[in-house]
Amino acid sequence: MLLLRAAVSIAALLQSAAYLTDDRVLTLAAGVAAVIGLACGVLLLIGFLTPIVSSVLSAGLIAMALNVFPASTAHLFDSKSSVIFALTITLSIACLGPGAFSIDARIFGRREIIIPHNPRSTEL
Repeated sequence: MLLLRAAVSIAALLQSAAYLTDDRVLTLAAGVAAVIGLACGVLLLIGFLTPIVSSVLSAGLIAMALNVFPASTAHLFDSKSSVIFALTITLSIACLGPGAFSIDARIFGRREIIIPHNPRSTEL
């Protein structure tokens, strides 16, 4: 989970930095999206509010795939296959949670699945 979070968050940080440094595509919407992308990248990297942050990143990836934002010069998600790959990773992180090495695990505790013993079952 740490490697999945790191891969997606570094890609989000790089793409957001590319939007902030490219003057020809910096509009208000792209600037706000870039700042949100930077914040989400940092929060996902440290593993804080992971399901919410990865859902926001998924929405941003869908917006990039639908060409809502103009393309910057350093466009990491220029092909549809890379967008689908990153979207799959962010949705799996949203469903699976942050993992053991995260701030969420330190604050809320690790998930533990306890299977209750069935007294009516007969063991052979």
